[in-house]
Amino acid sequence: MDMSFITTDLIRAACQRLDYKFFEYGDYNLNIVGIRTADDKANTFNDFITVSFKVQGEWRLYVFDATTDPGVYYRQNPLNVLGTAILAAGQHPGAFKLGKHRGLYPALVQASPLPVHRDNDKDAELDTTGLVDEGWHGINMHHASARWVSKLVDKWSAGCQVLASKADLDFIVGLCRHSAALYGNRFTYTLLDEQDLKHA
Repeated sequence: MDMSFITTDLIRAACQRLDYKFFEYGDYNLNIVGIRTADDKANTFNDFITVSFKVQGEWRLYVFDATTDPGVYYRQNPLNVLGTAILAAGQHPGAFKLGKHRGLYPALVQASPLPVHRDNDKDAELDTTGLVDEGWHGINMHHASARWVSKLVDKWSAGCQVLASKADLDFIVGLCRHSAALYGNRFTYTLLDEQDLKHA
């Protein structure tokens, strides 16, 4: 999927079709939307995390390379006996808040129970057809390496939403701090599948 294909209008249309909220009123009222691409075998940052919002009535859109899937290492070596966590697509109100990933650095951390699929067949392919486990799984939005832009997911995600670049995460955190001062420290996260955009 080509990043240039993604527009605010396309994201808004997908959200409206799926009956999800899309925040259009007020400055820095953030729409944080992940896009999971159709490639379910990749161990690369082939998904996207987008942030769209208005400033003085004008839309701004930022699109970042990310993964919404666990790396192959954790698909084959689950941390949980039920299987590796794969965040379920959908809209998750109040999913995140500003905090520190593992207490180490500023990130968005899980702020409400979230539904995850449990992939327990220990192969490289994602399985989103089985058990849905809703709860506190430590699903955060954080970055991969702090020293370079990561190319492979590997151990960087066991189910978290992970930015390939530290600078991109820092930018999102900065936007969230601005937004939190206006609307509070809770952020809805919407995770779309690539096909949702094609039908928008």
